[in-house]
Amino acid sequence: MNAQRKRTAILISGRGSNMRALIEAARVPSFPAEIVLVLSNRPDAAGLGFAKENGIATAVIDHKIHAGREDFERSMQVMLELHRIDYICLAGFMRMLTPWFVGQWEGRMLNIHPALLPAYRGLHTHERALADGVKIHGCTVHFVVPAVDEGPIIAQAAVPVLDSDTPDTLARRVLNEEHIIYPAALARLASGKVWIEGNRVFTGDPHKEAPPLRVP
Repeated sequence: MNAQRKRTAILISGRGSNMRALIEAARVPSFPAEIVLVLSNRPDAAGLGFAKENGIATAVIDHKIHAGREDFERSMQVMLELHRIDYICLAGFMRMLTPWFVGQWEGRMLNIHPALLPAYRGLHTHERALADGVKIHGCTVHFVVPAVDEGPIIAQAAVPVLDSDTPDTLARRVLNEEHIIYPAALARLASGKVWIEGNRVFTGDPHKEAPPLRVP
């Protein structure tokens, strides 16, 4: 196993569909990230079983037994540090994160959202897209910042909206694309081929392509 693979944790609250896609991608020895921990805020999260079956360490930090959001997040931080985590991928993690926690992982925490951001932030994205009559919908992988569903965009995938679509059929097609672009985005990040300027993400070899630092 490549000792340089980046140690990655996946945070889930439910079945972890995107978690499975990330785990499957990381099975390939050349993949630059290794999934070493799946952490959930819900003891009954179905994704925990899949992680255990695949030999991945799991942890549950139940938000309900903590005094508040910061207390809960500090417990998560201890667990993440214990496992020497380099990167975090949110995969259906249904908790609002405080600026303190986000700040600990600036530039190292990814989320996937079922819409083409900056459109349709928040919940019920497929229903809202259909109600608005859009012809193109999709999904976005982005860096996590304190504001919800914002942050520099790493990857997007689009799907056509069909006349026959329902929220469920549209969601299924979008989910198929999520399973493709999330591992790809993590691979880019873990291989050091991503850099940020302002709110834009660039990919490639930063040593060759990144513009020189501007010193005031």
